[in-house]
Amino acid sequence: MTVDIEHLRSWIDRTEVAEDTVTVAPLRALTATLDRDDAPQRAGDAVPPCWHWLYFLPSERQSELGPDGHPRRGGFLPPVPLPRRMWAGSRIGFVAPLRVGQAIARTSRIQDVRLKEGRSGPLVFVSVRHEIRADGALAIHEEHDIVYRENPRAGEPAPAGVAAPADAPWSRRIVPDDVLLFRYSALTFNGHRIHYDRRYVTTVEGYPGLVVHGPLLATLLLDLLRRELPAARVTGFSFKAVKPIFDVAPFDVCGRLDDDAGKKTVQLWARTPDGHVAMDAHATLA
Repeated sequence: MTVDIEHLRSWIDRTEVAEDTVTVAPLRALTATLDRDDAPQRAGDAVPPCWHWLYFLPSERQSELGPDGHPRRGGFLPPVPLPRRMWAGSRIGFVAPLRVGQAIARTSRIQDVRLKEGRSGPLVFVSVRHEIRADGALAIHEEHDIVYRENPRAGEPAPAGVAAPADAPWSRRIVPDDVLLFRYSALTFNGHRIHYDRRYVTTVEGYPGLVVHGPLLATLLLDLLRRELPAARVTGFSFKAVKPIFDVAPFDVCGRLDDDAGKKTVQLWARTPDGHVAMDAHATLA
């Protein structure tokens, strides 16, 4: 497929602004989805890191959705013609916590659009910078990478994986199923069919099962950190999706605390059922 990268790069510097209010309902629903035993959130409570993804949800009309369940291409995001679209990673700074009851606004800007040639064909990376302000003050800044690629060719072997560290001081087994993925899709109003439509994901996109959301994996990694270090304050978090995880078998979220010259960081990773790295992440603590 031909990719007109110069046309796609004309989207660089496009911006959009969204407004929302930090409400308790999605926070309580995600608490239940993650199987946490927290007290119900109330006005003034801090929002855990990366739970800001519960706000500024897409609101395109049903007629404006594409065949994969995402909004049709060519609006704020460039109209990349490649069929597969995945959240490749993010780099996030937490300046101040969002709190229940605050008015929040997000300004998003297309930072870059890049074309690379991968082993199985062209790859297009779109980088978006988000800045979230709460009651007018900067609270979160995030650089979000989206990757577009071709569907795999028939008989094409899966890429070799990277072995995950075997020595994980922290580890939690996750059993993915249709209900977990449906609940997270509903909470984030994510219509991407690879997360809930088994017929579509296996026959059209060629995956062996439903795909566990990248941001859900990232949220589970940070949830592991909260379970191990409940008093820790996360000031930065970055993650990179390495290999997809499907709902066909349990997987593990793992981590370890590093203390390098007084600067505390946490290494986190998701491990596939066959022992490979699915997501590689790092968190910095205050």
